[in-house]
Amino acid sequence: MAPTSPHPEGLARVFRALSAESRVRIVQLLARRTLCVTALSNLVGISAGAVSQHLRILKDAGLVEADRRGYFIHYCVAPEALESVRDALGTLFGTARGKPRTRTRKTGGKRCAAERRNARGRRT
Repeated sequence: MAPTSPHPEGLARVFRALSAESRVRIVQLLARRTLCVTALSNLVGISAGAVSQHLRILKDAGLVEADRRGYFIHYCVAPEALESVRDALGTLFGTARGKPRTRTRKTGGKRCAAERRNARGRRT
C-alpha cells in the first residue's frame, strides 16, 4: 500500500500512523538502520508486543517494510516513504516539492489573520 495519495484518506492514514510518540521514535530508529522487534523494544522501552502493534500500523500506512532473516523479521523505513510523506505535506499545504504555491486570485478580498499581520509588517 502506498504511504500517501492526494486523497484525504491516504493523508489521514499517514498522519494517524505518526500521531503516537512511540511510532515516531520507531521510525527515527529505523531511518538509521534495520532492526528487529526485540531491538526496537529495548531501544524504545516498551514491550515487544507493543512494538509489533506499532509496526503493524506503520506497515499498513506504507512507512516501514519487513524483511525475514532466518527466525527474525527485520524492519526498515520503506524506501519511498520519505518522498511520499513529503508529497503528502505538499498536497496538504498546496506546495509542489516544497516550493510555495503562488496565489493567482484572492478569495473575495478576505485574508487569514496571519496574512493580515504580515501585510502590516508584524511577525506571525
